[in-house]
Amino acid sequence: MGEPREPHYTSTAATVERAILVGVHLPLRFGEEIGGPPDTAELARLVETAGGVVIGEILQKRDRPEPATFLGKGKLAELKALVSEREANLVVFDNDLAPAQGRNLEKELGARVLDRTELILDIFARHARTNEARLQVELAQLQYMLPRLTRLWSHLERQAGGIGTRGPGETQLETDRRLIGRRIAQLKRDLVEVASDHRVQRQRRQGEFTVALVGYTNAGKSTLMNGLTQAGVFVEDRLFATLDATTRRVEVDERRRFLLTDTVGFIRRLPHHLVESFQATLQEVRDADLLLHVVEASSPDPERQIESVNRVLAGLIPEDRDIQLVFNKIDLAPDEALRNRFTRLHPEALFVSALAPAGAAAVRDAIVRRLLAREKVYRLTVPAARADLIAVFHRTGAVLEQIWEGESCHVVVRMREDEHRRLLARHSWLNRG
Repeated sequence: MGEPREPHYTSTAATVERAILVGVHLPLRFGEEIGGPPDTAELARLVETAGGVVIGEILQKRDRPEPATFLGKGKLAELKALVSEREANLVVFDNDLAPAQGRNLEKELGARVLDRTELILDIFARHARTNEARLQVELAQLQYMLPRLTRLWSHLERQAGGIGTRGPGETQLETDRRLIGRRIAQLKRDLVEVASDHRVQRQRRQGEFTVALVGYTNAGKSTLMNGLTQAGVFVEDRLFATLDATTRRVEVDERRRFLLTDTVGFIRRLPHHLVESFQATLQEVRDADLLLHVVEASSPDPERQIESVNRVLAGLIPEDRDIQLVFNKIDLAPDEALRNRFTRLHPEALFVSALAPAGAAAVRDAIVRRLLAREKVYRLTVPAARADLIAVFHRTGAVLEQIWEGESCHVVVRMREDEHRRLLARHSWLNRG
């Protein structure tokens, strides 16, 4: 019996891995992780992002996965022949595999086998730069690894009940499980501290208008962030180039400003372990007053990307959250009929190129409109003895009119509701007109 594979998380091979892609189209009743049509074009980009080279692909449509090998016998034989013919050393499934399926496939194919989740975890591990991102990715990796530990212990499968074969293996397996469990608990405690730090930062920003960039990976969120803020966020044409949330303050005028946060990109079949472990980062999305949902207009299927992002957002934000759809890279979508279709389906959307100054300006204007919508016009009466408050009105709002009548000044001021409430709480004698 061949040696079992170890779960693959970070590539250490010195040579480029030659990969064959496998996509199995299963009914949607099997769930998002394995159901639905495969997307081998996106899977190829994931492999390339991880440093591999795609040398072939196999597709199959089935009513249900084969319990032992996911693929049927005929397709498995075809895949084995292709691996041998093209000297592939890696096979990547667009679906998620059960631990036993991955183990059985490796024995049959004589090559390492990864499923989609393992590949995405590998990419996240490569791109994690900050301590927080490393903690989040390690937690996701260990949570994924825990139920797959038995594949590391081939001698457990070969047990025949002989003396000295059963106990040590089981003891080592349980030891590993216990150690991983402890590490998971420690990572969760560390991330609770990270979340606490973020909470303190958000409390300091209370009252400020907050905007979060969300969207499919490589939709151009970081490019748009740089166009709006000159933040210098790392930008590269690859999947998951940015894992860490970056926040910058954008000054609109003397008294108006907003905070803009660039967040991690989403993807179809985003591993739920990653969503769970990135809770501290995704809190920025939950707390934002406005979400800019950036869509890659030049994608082969933008609607599918929108659906994938909305599926993740549904578990994060209230239904009434204000969302502005932004179709980016519109300059790379030359099909006029397709652009017209987007406009009909999403009449409130913006269509921009984040690389062009006009694109960033259009998005900025949309944010400012939301910012101004939070302000209302109030009429306040101030006695002459407290005329100093008029200067406060100028600092916290826009004074539209002030009329003196005897010993009082009637002021018309435009300001945020929270600023108005704060003024009334501090100066309860203010008369409202």
